[in-house]
Amino acid sequence: MGNSFGRLFRITTYGESHGTAIGVIIDGCPAGLAIDEDLIQDELTRRKPGQSRITTQRKEDDRFEIQSGVFEGRTTGTPISLVIYNKDQKSKDYSHIADKFRPSHADFTYHEKYGVRDYRGGGRSSARETAARVAAGAIAKQLLKESGMEITAYVSQVGDISAPDYKKMDLSLIEDNIVRCPDTNTAEKMIQLIDKVRKDRDTIGGVVTCIAAGVPAGLGEPVFDKLHAELGKAMLSINAVKGFEYGSGFEGTRMRGSAHNDEFFEEKGKVRTKTNFSGGIQGGISNGEDIYFNVAFKPVATIMQDQESVNEQGEPVTVSGKGRHDPCVVPRAVPIVEAMAALVIADHYLINKVSKSE
Repeated sequence: MGNSFGRLFRITTYGESHGTAIGVIIDGCPAGLAIDEDLIQDELTRRKPGQSRITTQRKEDDRFEIQSGVFEGRTTGTPISLVIYNKDQKSKDYSHIADKFRPSHADFTYHEKYGVRDYRGGGRSSARETAARVAAGAIAKQLLKESGMEITAYVSQVGDISAPDYKKMDLSLIEDNIVRCPDTNTAEKMIQLIDKVRKDRDTIGGVVTCIAAGVPAGLGEPVFDKLHAELGKAMLSINAVKGFEYGSGFEGTRMRGSAHNDEFFEEKGKVRTKTNFSGGIQGGISNGEDIYFNVAFKPVATIMQDQESVNEQGEPVTVSGKGRHDPCVVPRAVPIVEAMAALVIADHYLINKVSKSE
């Protein structure tokens, strides 16, 4: 039913935006992994609503409970269950659209697929579901860290305002501002733009860039389950995502092969590439260089303006924007992108451990 992701490191999420709780079950996490619950909470805090003036003002602490799979601080190898209880639902904010289809939302498509829908905040289609992914991704990050892998994402673009290349910035500064862009001057421009859009009762999109460092060569499958294809699927499963590109991406179409090819050389007994237009992946398999990619997010569909639509009977109606929503989703999307990248790479890391001949 599309609620599970991964093969060996596999997650299943559940819950709705205005239900009792959301949660995730993680299957396949190796036994003996030390679990840092503070790290999980930190990741959830980065994603939670109400964290700044440029995010939705819904107030959720996003405190989690581990209900199974961890004993005395370490994983047992059995399914791990984490739950996050919803605290600040205001379902009345959505009563005005109980039978109306909001433009560019999943209201119509859910109605057509299931014949019934939870209109309160979009129900299962709400981005609130991504908190469960972030919790699972935090555990995947801890697994990867043991082998020297690190996942880092940041906001690289809001509207037409773009940050420099990631190699030209200090990524340790990502959390130093509310928009999560490591370039201070660019971040201030982004914040000013989001503030203006919010005051205009509108929304705006942007781009999150992600880097996976320390990933060993050899992860990924050669045909249908290529590593970049799996990353693409993971990113495109996130709410509001409209595009994915890795390595040189669409800009690579402007280059000649002689300039685009990544030439190999040997360095201290390790094969490296002089450039990295491949984005750390060749033939669907990691080559040991940084894996980097961009994820494009559309403007949030809920705007605080009247829009024309139809109701479930096909009658013309006016949809009025109400409730608490993000004027720009990308600052809160950063930990979600990191989580999904960690889940993909953790899965392929475990697959490689059982598929590689000794």
